[in-house]
Amino acid sequence: MKRKVISPKLRHKWKTKVFAVILLLLLLGFCFSTFLLMETHYYTRIGTNASTIFPRFVQQPKISFLFLARNRLPLDLVWDQFFQGDDENRFSIYIHSRPGFLLNRLTTRSKYFLDRQVNNSIQIYWGEATMIQAEIILLQHALKDPFNERFAFLSDSCIPLYNFSYTYDYIMSTSTSFVDSFADTKEGRYNPKMDQVIHVQHWRKGSQWVILTRKHAEIIVKDEVVLPMFQQHCQRKSLPEFWRDRPVPADNSKEHNCIPDEHYVATLLAHQGLEGELTRRSLTHTSWDISSSKGRERQGWHPVTYKLADATPMLIQSIKDIDNIYYETEYRREWCTSKGKPAPCFLFSRKFTRPAAMRLLNMSALGVSKEASSYSYMR
Repeated sequence: MKRKVISPKLRHKWKTKVFAVILLLLLLGFCFSTFLLMETHYYTRIGTNASTIFPRFVQQPKISFLFLARNRLPLDLVWDQFFQGDDENRFSIYIHSRPGFLLNRLTTRSKYFLDRQVNNSIQIYWGEATMIQAEIILLQHALKDPFNERFAFLSDSCIPLYNFSYTYDYIMSTSTSFVDSFADTKEGRYNPKMDQVIHVQHWRKGSQWVILTRKHAEIIVKDEVVLPMFQQHCQRKSLPEFWRDRPVPADNSKEHNCIPDEHYVATLLAHQGLEGELTRRSLTHTSWDISSSKGRERQGWHPVTYKLADATPMLIQSIKDIDNIYYETEYRREWCTSKGKPAPCFLFSRKFTRPAAMRLLNMSALGVSKEASSYSYMR
């Protein structure tokens, strides 16, 4: 079988066509690359100009407001005005209410509290470690958000004294936690049986209404040493007769009530050697001055409750004017500062009834919003 012979002329013509095709492909590739480069440069310029005109949103650190409530939040409209002062998403809200209670459109008038309940709440008993457990539950939920950098505990009777921006700047201006913490040498609440873990020199007392950094919040959540001591050696002691909600036990000689919520956080952080990382005062004002109070509801174990008749601009101004706190057991006076300058000591105050809080809101005495609420405090 004879092989077909291609003439030199035909072979040269074929090579010329192949070369022309390759050259065309190279030229097209060069043109396409140049086009892509020009387009990329163009859109990069557009993107740069757009980001200059419309800056990209950068999530700022958030304050997590952790509410410990019996049921509903009776002062929700006051807080509604407060949270409206932030348009930069600088806060989050978590609420611990008793099991079975549901915050919905029938039980709260503020959108900020809808769907903010934790789903694993527990029953809290006054003077027992269940209060600490509820605080830990709130912290566990709040720590899931990596942007939460401060954790502020508030009661359902707390009111804000200033607007959101001032409050945010005050709290975020320091790297410390705000923890009321002082040596407890008078009450006899320390149980010597704790000494194997908690030494008496680390025993601290203070308000449970603390504001924590993320580091300290994580320490509390991970604690498996100090909390068991409180659970084991701080048993509830019988309350005075007019506060009892259960019969007095036949033998109460073995009871020892150390009021865990007033001692746990401050004692744990002292035990950890972290007091140098604290501003050792609370930002929540509570009045224990019952010398002029009448009636059983204002005596004994609980602080003053401010009612409708108490709610005046003068009251709020007197709280705002407090610029120092004296700690008797340590002979220590805390002059309150913010950003290195003298500042009010308190950002929040308790305990206010709903009529009292709504009256203050209507009088624009709290400074939480530019306009007074249209809701009547008598509703």
